[in-house]
Amino acid sequence: MEGFGLVLVIVLGVVFVILATAKFNLHPFLSLLFGAFFIGILAGMPLADVVEAINGGFGGLMGGIGLVIVFGTIIGVILEKSGAALRMAEVVLRFVGEKRPQLAMSLIGSIVSVPVFCDSGYVILSSLKKALAKKTGVTVASMAIALSTGLFATHTLVPPTPGPIAAAGNIGAEDYLGTVILFGLIVSIPAIITGYIWAMKAGTKIQIEDHEEDYDYDEIIKGFGEMPSTFKSFAPIIVPILLIGFSSVITFAGWSGNLFDFFLFLGSPVVALLVGVLFAFLLLPKFDQETLTDWVGVGLKDAAPILLITGAGGAFGSVISSTSIADLIKGLAGSELFTGALFIFIPFIIAAALKSAQGSSTAAIVITSTLIAPLLPQLGVEGAVPLSLVVMAIGAGAMCVSHVNDSYFWVVKEFSGMSITQAYRAQTMGTLLQGIVAIVVTSILWFVFV
Repeated sequence: MEGFGLVLVIVLGVVFVILATAKFNLHPFLSLLFGAFFIGILAGMPLADVVEAINGGFGGLMGGIGLVIVFGTIIGVILEKSGAALRMAEVVLRFVGEKRPQLAMSLIGSIVSVPVFCDSGYVILSSLKKALAKKTGVTVASMAIALSTGLFATHTLVPPTPGPIAAAGNIGAEDYLGTVILFGLIVSIPAIITGYIWAMKAGTKIQIEDHEEDYDYDEIIKGFGEMPSTFKSFAPIIVPILLIGFSSVITFAGWSGNLFDFFLFLGSPVVALLVGVLFAFLLLPKFDQETLTDWVGVGLKDAAPILLITGAGGAFGSVISSTSIADLIKGLAGSELFTGALFIFIPFIIAAALKSAQGSSTAAIVITSTLIAPLLPQLGVEGAVPLSLVVMAIGAGAMCVSHVNDSYFWVVKEFSGMSITQAYRAQTMGTLLQGIVAIVVTSILWFVFV
């Protein structure tokens, strides 16, 4: 099948995935797999080739980033259960100062969400947020928005969060993870600031009714017991990022020698995140079945659905790449829409449409990256910087917007005490503004560097 018919089949396949997940509540893993078979068969691919493409796409992507995702989730669980997340929050609060509690919550959220899923991060820090609001005399809503948007920014933009890692793997940027992290940090800063400004503007005007819980900041910190040191708390996040970053510097500078080869080994994403796991072990209060088996088991359990969705996304993209879509793309490559600075808005729009339709940022990132992957080689989009900015555009789209079909929306609403109307004003509008700012920054970087 060629031309318009093939495009129609791919569009129908995407629509099927959206309807299956959003309307019929089918798990994204099965939706993506069924969509892959749907596209392959209707596109006229030989049945054996459809199976081969699905197996190859699933296994190929898992071989590249599967262990990275697993190690990242293990680190996140240990940070949560050991109290390291609260220690990081306390350190950031001391650094920023109690006179700027909303800024402190934005920064706390952005740090915690790098290894911890934003839903879990919000739950972990919810009581701390309320206690700090009471202690400083600011509205709970302003603290809720600051925390939720801070968490959301790095959740969609900064590896080793699963979504950005999956996008990097899908488009062939897994070897440039250091650059992806760098641009993720650059783009996330304006997004975090936007969330903070929205928290100060909108959150201070939202009064949450029936908020009578007695939260005391000092009691919450003391009640957790003895928390780990600052170094131990930050090391599982900072050390892998530094190793990956230094590896990218070595590659860019062209340095050689046994010492540099060793650091290149340490800076490979799998090894760097494994080193992060080893540093996370320093946080364990004891070495027994509860910590070494049960806590790690929770991390593996948390990683499973992300691995399956990511692998199914790889299969979905592999089937699309196996069709004659590449020939069609060659014909479109000269179009102004697909060249210059305008191109970066295409993954943003696709991801935003998918996010708004089916709710999951991770699923939106995975699906979008698989859809646009065949475009990139044909358009000459290759190398560390261009591919990293494509990941940023996808992540920016996956912010737009968090509303009632997003589990994170309900976590923020329920744990803050906001009404649905208030949550729309606070969370939905805040994530929309973040996404717009992120794509504007990304497009400027694209214009400057690409």
